[in-house]
Amino acid sequence: MGLKIIIAEDEDITRKHLLHALKKEGYLAVGAKDGREALELIQQERFDVLITDVRMPEMSGIELLEEVKKGYPAMEVMIVTGFGSIDAAVEAMKKGAYEYITKPFNLDELILKVKNIHERKILKNQNLFLRTFLGMHKGVSVIARSQGMQKIMNSVEGMKDSDCNVFITGETGVGKSLLAKIIHFTSRRQNMPFLSVHCTALSEEALASELFGHEEGAFPGAETTRQGLIEIADSGTLFIDDITEISPRIQAQFLKVMEEGEIFRAGGKIPIRVNVRFIAATHRNMREQIAHGTFREDLYHRLNIMDILVPPLRERKEDIEPLCTYFLQKHLSESTKEISGFTQEAMDILTDYSFPGNVRELENIIERAIILEQGTHVTPQSLPVSIKKFRIDTFSPEGIKTIDELTKDYTTRVLEMVDGDKRKAAGLLGISEITLWRILKG
Repeated sequence: MGLKIIIAEDEDITRKHLLHALKKEGYLAVGAKDGREALELIQQERFDVLITDVRMPEMSGIELLEEVKKGYPAMEVMIVTGFGSIDAAVEAMKKGAYEYITKPFNLDELILKVKNIHERKILKNQNLFLRTFLGMHKGVSVIARSQGMQKIMNSVEGMKDSDCNVFITGETGVGKSLLAKIIHFTSRRQNMPFLSVHCTALSEEALASELFGHEEGAFPGAETTRQGLIEIADSGTLFIDDITEISPRIQAQFLKVMEEGEIFRAGGKIPIRVNVRFIAATHRNMREQIAHGTFREDLYHRLNIMDILVPPLRERKEDIEPLCTYFLQKHLSESTKEISGFTQEAMDILTDYSFPGNVRELENIIERAIILEQGTHVTPQSLPVSIKKFRIDTFSPEGIKTIDELTKDYTTRVLEMVDGDKRKAAGLLGISEITLWRILKG
């Protein structure tokens, strides 16, 4: 059911009965013997609902409620009070509790209250998804001016009634994650979860736990059962960015999930059925990855039911001006400045630039310009020196440089843009780190 519940109850028998009843209904439930232990668990992992007794040693239910609402406002809280302690329930409701129940309580009544909380959270998520989609759709319809992006949007429109897996390729920063969201929020699954994971940011062990989850005691440090993203995304979409970075072991596990529609948590013996749409993305050449044996061909074909190549920004110059306007409006909402547009000279500089960092780099440039600009229009003075210098070096008839000189200058500026990260710079430039080293040395 996707709802994760923590129970803070100092009476062992009551706590065990509650855990049994909630697990029987399909909820993932964890118990704590007092408020202090519950707070420690909440600080370690995500929970959707807290059910807490009012009177407990170490920390009372009211104190626990206050801490939860302070640090985890999205978590719903149900207070359990003794007979005749309505005043405590009223106090709890004033402090943010969503529901209360009095002892001795009927388990069916408690389960019904939990179901009501669950339905309320689903409704809130649906409203959030709808608002996100409407804002996104409005923006995308304006900024996809080039033929390449229009073709992609037509493909997205064509698959809106399909649950097929999608494989998105394109250079770093072209907007693959945004496209994944558009595909989800225009599909039949738009009211269900959209989750994402970036494979480069996690070790093999951490990624396996993130994707598949684990049972309590599965390995040292696994003190509680944890759902993985595939399980949480049930009925929705999971976006897997930089999928070519996952290890052969995880590739094999992932392929099995796609073939059989079920997962095993680490340490688990019972299969868990899942219905998830997968959208994968990479900036790497998949033919090379498969040829070198670093990515499974059978997994690629499972994911690549529909393939989309997002062109780099330098190949869709028509999108630069509307993107500038879009990002200006987006980031002005976080500023007190009144900037109505761009001077022609500033826009010419932006449209002449090749954007090795693609859309992501453009957004960063516009956000920076808003911070620096003092007038009512973005001027060349608010743009980075590097892109203005690149334009002068490349297009001015005076002081013409050789191709090698331009290549070295350009490579140096890309390296500066990524704070000296040679691997990232080589990826943006589409060359190996050895080639990067040779260019800089020359």
